[in-house]
Amino acid sequence: MSTYIPKPGVELSKEEIKKLIVEHKVKFVRLQFVDINGMVKNLAVPAGQIDKILNNELMLDGSSIKGFRSIETSDMCFHPDRSTFAILPWRCKEGEWNVARIICDIYNSDGTPFEGCPRCNLKRVIKEAKEMGFVMNVGPEAEFFLFKKDDDGMPTTSTHDAAGYYDVGPDDKGEDIRAEIVDNLERLGFEIEASHHEVARGQHEIDFKYADALTAADNIVTFKYAVKACADKNGLHATFMPKPIYGINGSGMHCNISLYNIKEDKNAFYCEDSAYQLSKEALYTIGAILENVKDFTAVTNPTVNSYKRLVPGYEAPVYIAWSLSNRSALIRVPAKRGNATRIELRSPDGSCNPYLVMAVLLTVAMEGVKNQVKPPLQTEENIYEMSAKERKRSHIDSLPGSLNEALALMKKSKIVKQALGDHIFNEFVMAKEIEWDRYRTDVSPWETKEYLEKY
Repeated sequence: MSTYIPKPGVELSKEEIKKLIVEHKVKFVRLQFVDINGMVKNLAVPAGQIDKILNNELMLDGSSIKGFRSIETSDMCFHPDRSTFAILPWRCKEGEWNVARIICDIYNSDGTPFEGCPRCNLKRVIKEAKEMGFVMNVGPEAEFFLFKKDDDGMPTTSTHDAAGYYDVGPDDKGEDIRAEIVDNLERLGFEIEASHHEVARGQHEIDFKYADALTAADNIVTFKYAVKACADKNGLHATFMPKPIYGINGSGMHCNISLYNIKEDKNAFYCEDSAYQLSKEALYTIGAILENVKDFTAVTNPTVNSYKRLVPGYEAPVYIAWSLSNRSALIRVPAKRGNATRIELRSPDGSCNPYLVMAVLLTVAMEGVKNQVKPPLQTEENIYEMSAKERKRSHIDSLPGSLNEALALMKKSKIVKQALGDHIFNEFVMAKEIEWDRYRTDVSPWETKEYLEKY
């Protein structure tokens, strides 16, 4: 039986999907979606129900999903995106049967897109951008840790190895697992560009090709799912938690962003005759991100732990500035030009909901282009080594220092509400305020160690 490798963005007909199910002995189809926090959810359906799946006849209880519906209006429908049909390599019973997945949009029972579905909301923002003549492409770089498990199978913070940046085996004990992850991702249609050990012990990165905003968000969710599944099969725990260990680098999810001009059929960020060979659209996007980043940081960095990563000293972007090559700035412009011209936003982390992040970044970029938001001068100095007075003199501000601070800024932001829509905006803020309050009132091990005996 040959391996089925999906072609990104190619929508299959209903008959093609049914034929693949028979040819590849698919026993179950998982209808996949995400909640407001970006957590993967799914309904496993026997493959014999494929006609009901493809005819949008299957329902879910939206009141049980974080950020969806109240119990009075909870009936919702799965609308599968046929371009996302794939067979999960790690769920197969070799030679016996397979499990497939298909990513779904969530619709109201009256057949309209649910405004609280993160994927539906992103589609709305993408449509608005296309009306302005642009598509956003994104290349994410999601870092993760591999940890050992204890005797009960629960994750620890004991790293799988003590290797460092670009190390090789036997120091890098993650080589074989990364290779297995890459193999699984390629079977899912990913184009993998590179994989390597990251700076911190037990930390890894696998880079895959950029895609349009919707596909990029789908890919991030699938990537995290695949990494965790492969780690688990090898007796390890993979985590995208931003800062799992004090005193070493945390994990980010840098986003390489560019705009594509639909009418002119070219990368809208490249201009051969301008300064730095960056177009006005590129500069306006940089300007708008820098102007609004404090307001949307709660979306790109949505957990209490996110702000343990965003501190000076661990290569994390803390200061709001941009540069052509300076990695201490929030936005960096990689050296490649032509079709590869892009900007790299370095603050997001892997705990984010990628559909919400893409919606915010695309909305901000379009506002930048529309209002011609000019960026400040680029910063060439190492900002990490600048004093507070020097940063103030250079008008370099800092990202929010906590989830609470980020939420306070987000609540006042018209552009973030525009990007997320009223439903998601309100549900997100409410959920994160509850999370902050739980953290604020918790008594941590640090506190008992510091104060119990002393006082």
